[in-house]
Amino acid sequence: MAALLVALGVQACGGGGSSAATTTPDSTTPEAAVWQWKLPPGFTAPAVPADNPMSTAKVELGRALFHDVRLSGNATQSCASCHTQESAFTDNRSLSRGSTGEVHPRNAQPLANVAWNTTFTWAHPDERTLEHQMLKPIFGTNPVELGVNDSNRAEVLSRFQADTRYASRFKAAFSGESDPVSWDNIIKAIAAFERTLISADSRYDQSVAGKITLSAQEARGMKLFFSDQAKCAQCHGSPNFNDQFSTATSVQSDPSFHNTGLFNIGGTGAYPEPNRGVYEVTKQAQDMGKFRAASLRNIELTAPYMHDGSIGTLEAVLDFYAAGGRNVGNGLYAGDGRLNPYKDERISKIMLSGDEKADLVAFLKTLTDTGFVSNAAYAAPGTN
Repeated sequence: MAALLVALGVQACGGGGSSAATTTPDSTTPEAAVWQWKLPPGFTAPAVPADNPMSTAKVELGRALFHDVRLSGNATQSCASCHTQESAFTDNRSLSRGSTGEVHPRNAQPLANVAWNTTFTWAHPDERTLEHQMLKPIFGTNPVELGVNDSNRAEVLSRFQADTRYASRFKAAFSGESDPVSWDNIIKAIAAFERTLISADSRYDQSVAGKITLSAQEARGMKLFFSDQAKCAQCHGSPNFNDQFSTATSVQSDPSFHNTGLFNIGGTGAYPEPNRGVYEVTKQAQDMGKFRAASLRNIELTAPYMHDGSIGTLEAVLDFYAAGGRNVGNGLYAGDGRLNPYKDERISKIMLSGDEKADLVAFLKTLTDTGFVSNAAYAAPGTN
C-alpha cells in the first residue's frame, strides 16, 4: 500500500509512530521552553511565527481559552462552540451561528492539522497565520462571531484579568512580561493550542503503517481515490488530504483554490453574494467561486459539506462531482453549474459508477481518527 502511494507521488503518513522535531524559542522570550513536536510519519514541523514560539504553558493556556465562553462578548460562546471535538472541531451546521445568533454565510471548517494549512478561512489567499485569522472571529462585526467590540473589549479582558487561575497561567506562558493578560497573548495562546491538534492515526494511517489491512472494498476505494480516473488526489493528495500543505521549511507561495461548479447564476458564472470565493478578495473574474479544497481527514464526521453546507452526505458529494457540477433548476440562483465558465476543468472529467462511488465512500470513512476526537489533551480542562 505504501508503495502505491509513493508511486503516485503522494506523501504517506500514519499514526504508527512519531518523529520528533524541536522549536527553539527566541532568546528574548524566556517563557518559551524548547517545544518537542510529536509528529506522525510523513509530517515535518509546521511553520510557527517567530514572535509566538511554542511552549507547554502556552498550549495549556490556549486550551483553556479555546473552551471558555467568557471569551465572547455576551459570555455565551467559545471557540469550541463552533469547533467541537467530537465533530473533528467543526459544528455540523450548514451555516455557523455566532454568539448573538447571527447566521453566517459559511460553515465552520474543521481544525485537524490546521498548523499545516497554507491559508485560513474558506477563500482568502492572504490569510496566512492562525494569529491573524483569529482577529475576525473575535472582533469581526460582519458577521458577528464571538462579538467582542470597542464597547465591551475591556470588559471581556477583565474577566481573565480578575481570574486568579488565569493570572498564573498567563504568567507561566508569558513570563517575560509585566502585564501578560492581553488580547495579543490570548490570541497567541489559542493559536499555539490549535497547532497541537494533530490527526494522523485513522485506519488508513494504520494500514499504511502495516498495522491493519483494509477491507477489499476500502482498498478498491483507496486505489480509485489516487487514480487518474477519480482524480481525488489532485486536490486532496497531501498528508492532510487537501492541496494546501505547508511546513516550516516548505511554504506554498501560490496556494490553490477551486471552482467546482456549485453555481452558475443566470449562466454568467456568478456565485451568490457574499459567497463568491476568492473573488470577494481580488475582484478578478477568474476567481469567481474559488474556494479551498477542504481536508478529507475525519470527513465522515464533518457533514454537511461545501463552504455553504449545501450537500448533506458523502454519497451526494460524489454524485455532485461525477455529474461535473450542480444544476440549480429554478429560483434566485438558477443556473447550470456544470457549465460555469470558471469551473476547474478537472471536475468535468470524473466518471464514476455506482459501485465505484460506494468504494470511494468506504475508503473516505477510513480517514476517521477516533483517537483524535476523543483525545483528552484537546478537551476542556477539568473534563478529563
